[in-house]
Amino acid sequence: MVLGILLSVWVGCRLPRLVRQMRRSTHVRRASWNHPGCMALDDTRVVRPPDRLVTRSFVMLGLAELAYFTADGVAVYALPVYVTGPLGSDAAGAGLAFGAFAIVALVCRPFVGRLADSRGRQPVMLAGALLCAVGMALTPLAGTLAGVVALRLLLGVAEAAFFVAAVAALVDLAPRSRMGEAMSYNSLGLYLGLTVGPPLGELLVRTAGFAVAWSGAAVLAAVAGAIVLTIGETRPSAAPEPGEGHLIHWPSVPVGLVFLASMVAMGGFLAFAALHADAVGLGNASLPLLVYGAMVVAVRVAFARLPDRLPPLVLGATAVLTMAAGLVILAAWATPAGALLGAAVMGLGIAFSTPALFAAIFTRAGAGERGAASATASAFVDLGIGGGPIVLGLVAQVATIPGAFGVAAGIALLGGTWALVLRARERGVAVAG
Repeated sequence: MVLGILLSVWVGCRLPRLVRQMRRSTHVRRASWNHPGCMALDDTRVVRPPDRLVTRSFVMLGLAELAYFTADGVAVYALPVYVTGPLGSDAAGAGLAFGAFAIVALVCRPFVGRLADSRGRQPVMLAGALLCAVGMALTPLAGTLAGVVALRLLLGVAEAAFFVAAVAALVDLAPRSRMGEAMSYNSLGLYLGLTVGPPLGELLVRTAGFAVAWSGAAVLAAVAGAIVLTIGETRPSAAPEPGEGHLIHWPSVPVGLVFLASMVAMGGFLAFAALHADAVGLGNASLPLLVYGAMVVAVRVAFARLPDRLPPLVLGATAVLTMAAGLVILAAWATPAGALLGAAVMGLGIAFSTPALFAAIFTRAGAGERGAASATASAFVDLGIGGGPIVLGLVAQVATIPGAFGVAAGIALLGGTWALVLRARERGVAVAG
């Protein structure tokens, strides 16, 4: 196992360099497949035309994320069933395996963000994909809970590396005037992967067993790594030298607090939506989650350009306040109709909040700081999604699930208000300047 980890890291760091050397030796220079002005210099560094969003590298990045997060989705289904089934553990053991993944990802994000800024996006993404493939492939060989937890630690490192570098690459590729649109389209790979992955995992487990399911996830992660090799290096040439970057991008922290509030609200909704639906008598307890997911995807496709036409903090504040309204509906209207309407309003809010807040964060980051900014923003996502359900679960024990939704609404209200305060400060500085 240790040898496999070391080999994956070494290959992830060295393979892009070897590929570049081979390409230089043959002096191959090819234009982008969809725009004569989008070239790769020696096929190593991507140069996009101004205001052009849908380039070959942009599409390949989305496909790599789709493959990677579909592998993640397979694990979302297979992990708890595997831990409580063949390993003979219980729900607490499954929770430990999930939690270990999130904690390591949170701790590693600042370090891989700095690495992506100093060494490049492509090698960090590739290393993440290869580590994920190794971890997934070894999981059916782990005969104990401790072994699975150890592999989940490895997968946490992989997820941190892949996601942070992928977001930084997206910001490199997207024209500044179309950043929100780029975020909207790109996020579909993550959402579709995590939507398709669980039923795929269930199908593989039921028809062929756990070994095939974990192997399938490993293949998907390896495919993601192969696609990463076709993207090219997106890091701008004016990037910091090793040692110059920062682990935390401090200018992103104020907006990150808004992100944290939105993720706490979203995490609480995702954790308790099915239980709430069952409690109010909705026949299909997963229907609110389906409504929520469908709303997110539909809105991001139909209104992908809206985040670029409004100030990011204004749209972000409106979106987070919309999430608060959805949670109020869920808390106050304890009926099947209320559960579905609240889920739809929540989906409407989150559809705009993430692209808007990411855009607000990256307007504060220079070209050599995008990895650190991506790491800082995604750390707030980890804190919100991981910590939100825990805190709100304690509230639900005392004040029921509608009470927890009410507290989540209050947190979202604070986040939206804070975003408006930040926007007012920005305008004040602009007027003073």
